[in-house]
Amino acid sequence: MSRAQGFTYEEEGDGVVVWHHGRRAAVLRGDRAGQFLREVTSGDAQLVMARWTGNYRRGNERSARRHPRNAAGR
Repeated sequence: MSRAQGFTYEEEGDGVVVWHHGRRAAVLRGDRAGQFLREVTSGDAQLVMARWTGNYRRGNERSARRHPRNAAGR
């Protein structure tokens, strides 16, 4: 899996805005913003921001959907 990159964040008032390659990816407010700030300062910031924005998938979802093991539900 490739390493997440291109994320930044800004604290604004009562929340946090997470940016990905210059585009707004998420806005977190209140308790969620506080939890995000604790996580982003204690770990790999890029990976934490990717996880919080949902941008952690890397293109293998379509091939996984066609795998015989996952075809039983269709």
